Amino acid sequence: MLMNPLPDTQAFTHPHLFLSASHDESSRRTLLVAILTAVMMVGEIAAGFYTGSMALLADGFHMATHAGALGIAALAYGYARRHAGDARFSFGTGKVGDLAGFASAAILAIVAAVMAFESVLRLYDPVEVAFGDATLVAVLGLGVNLVSAFLLGGGHSHGNGHGHGHSHGHKAHAHTPHDHDHPHHDHPHNDHPHHGEAQPAAARGQDNNLRGAYLHVLADALTSVLAIVALLAGGALGWVWLDPLMGIVGGLVIARWAWSLMRDTSAVLLDQTDSQLAGEVTEVVEGPGDVRIADLHVWRIGPDSHAAIISVVAPLGLTCDAIRARLAPVHELKHVTVECRHAA
Repeated sequence: MLMNPLPDTQAFTHPHLFLSASHDESSRRTLLVAILTAVMMVGEIAAGFYTGSMALLADGFHMATHAGALGIAALAYGYARRHAGDARFSFGTGKVGDLAGFASAAILAIVAAVMAFESVLRLYDPVEVAFGDATLVAVLGLGVNLVSAFLLGGGHSHGNGHGHGHSHGHKAHAHTPHDHDHPHHDHPHNDHPHHGEAQPAAARGQDNNLRGAYLHVLADALTSVLAIVALLAGGALGWVWLDPLMGIVGGLVIARWAWSLMRDTSAVLLDQTDSQLAGEVTEVVEGPGDVRIADLHVWRIGPDSHAAIISVVAPLGLTCDAIRARLAPVHELKHVTVECRHAA
């Protein structure tokens, strides 16, 4: 008895490349800034030893933490690109940048804590400050930071907005989500959170690795500005207490940035549901009134990409292809699995 040949799956396979559109450009910018920061760090430490200036030494070792974080960001870009086609990563390497961003947030938090702690100690036990050397270091550091911010800013989106300009009524976008049909699974879904249980949305359309690098540069620029203000006032008016006070203010601001970055990256790493995007999916799928979503999972798999697993209860005449067609306007979805189940 001859058996029918197995169908060719070539037309249904697809790469799992979910890196941001600006990945390579961001990688080059971050590497350049990391090198610039490292050169500045070595120069400050060498000059500190040569001149005996503790201000130069302190700022040089402080800059080492930012150089290390920027180095992590640059390595993450390279790793994500090299392993983008590695089958060991089920949904590609689009979230490697979020892992690096989380590490950057942790380093920022440590820097903020050390700044605040050291500043409190200096409020109670003031130390002699070489205002001239320290001001020169702060101005030089600010210049490097402004150049670094300009380099990173060319590929960084500063907004955290989640708005969408598309309308569900227009024609489908040119992209086609990578879809899989699972027509009649009988496994239970009771162990999954129901789609009605809304969770805070993960940051969407944002490169958290680049954001982490940018925040390190911004934190260093902030400390330089605060230091210049404090040192000029201290030298002119004798307000020695202003230097540690500015250190406390800077530490609190940087801690807030660190928490924001840690919150957003952890949401991505833990596959937190994007409630707004889940609402859009529900709207386009259930809108015609002929199906109900039984189970829905929507999560981010890259800076510009989300995945979705959708289980619908539909009448016998409605196919998974029809459900997939309804999802075409939701351009954030790049990997979609549709399951159609039929009520008795």
